[in-house]
Amino acid sequence: MSLLEVRDLKVTYPGGAAAVRGVDLTLAAGEKLGVAGESGCGKSTLALALLRLLPPGARVGGEILLDGEDVLTMKWGRVRAVRWAGASIVFQGAMHSLNAVHRVGDQIAEPILLHRRTTAAGARRRAGELLEQVGLPAARASAYPHELSGGQRQRVMIAMALACDPRLIVADEPTTALDVMIQAQILRLIEGLVGEQDVGLIMISHDLAVLADTCDRLAVMYAGRVVEEGPARQVYDDARHPYGRALSEAFPTIGDPASRFAPRGLPGDPPDPAAVPSGCAFHPRCPVALDLCATQDQPLRDAGARRRAACVHVGPDGTVPPDGAGATAGSGPPEGDTAPAGDGAGSPAGRGEPAGTRDTGEGAEPAGGAADGRSGGDGRGAGGVAPAEDDGVRSSAP
Repeated sequence: MSLLEVRDLKVTYPGGAAAVRGVDLTLAAGEKLGVAGESGCGKSTLALALLRLLPPGARVGGEILLDGEDVLTMKWGRVRAVRWAGASIVFQGAMHSLNAVHRVGDQIAEPILLHRRTTAAGARRRAGELLEQVGLPAARASAYPHELSGGQRQRVMIAMALACDPRLIVADEPTTALDVMIQAQILRLIEGLVGEQDVGLIMISHDLAVLADTCDRLAVMYAGRVVEEGPARQVYDDARHPYGRALSEAFPTIGDPASRFAPRGLPGDPPDPAAVPSGCAFHPRCPVALDLCATQDQPLRDAGARRRAACVHVGPDGTVPPDGAGATAGSGPPEGDTAPAGDGAGSPAGRGEPAGTRDTGEGAEPAGGAADGRSGGDGRGAGGVAPAEDDGVRSSAP
């Protein structure tokens, strides 16, 4: 059984922005999965949905199976027990995720005290060990976040994520705003920890080259959907979807003057999640789009050994056929998939929400402390920033 299995995950924000539109992913223990895409493609929303950290009012459908247990149907007490201990997250922007008025050692110790049977002295001792594990002296536990550099703060966030020995770590752009040397150190650190502790890692980034160098598999997202998936190096070197090719070609090849002085870009902007184009969402920017791409969405189909791509130019056997040969009659979106722009909710016009959709704003978290590191007078606690009250008590929409 897979460590994590995401089935047909959909997330729609208030106002109709369909940030995630039917994502399917699997992750085994000890495996590293990269999720790439431009800003606004749904990467961070996917990360927050995995631990039910979405803001109030977000509607969530599908299944998120962690060790076979659906996170979306867990009771609140179980969710609080899973966070940090079963799965943890390294938030984007360490300075904004750490509490500025608490020492970093206390912030690392908080989830240990909440999830482990230990004393305050034992939790502090464990915090020092974790800091040394990520390459910082144990004495830095007494420092405040503003006394650390960007790379050091990011290491503290990684230490917090490892504090309760989780089986799954979600790293949301862990190297953003860091210089190249520190990026390399953080990436090697994460890669080594995953290998030593046999945990599953989901690393989210807009940098395809970093993910190809770090991860085993790569999923490319566009407009809330996975449009290509496969072995990381193969996807980077030989993408089968036009969007994947555009992302990889945006990076110049070292030692190739033609590539260096004529980098390729991608014209246009990602679509508004509240008004996703009909058919293939990428067709307005696609250099090889056909007429049918404007009306028929393309499902993920085999694109080689352990590879899939959602493109009309990918044939049923994984080869690239002549233009249009990969399309078959009736290959439009499957029932229940994205409707043409305008309905906003990602459901077929006139049919309402898909069965199983949940409204995350129906209730508030029960009082009585924070088992996920969110205690404290400012709502964040020593364990880091918590989003606004997330999904609370869930119920199925009609």
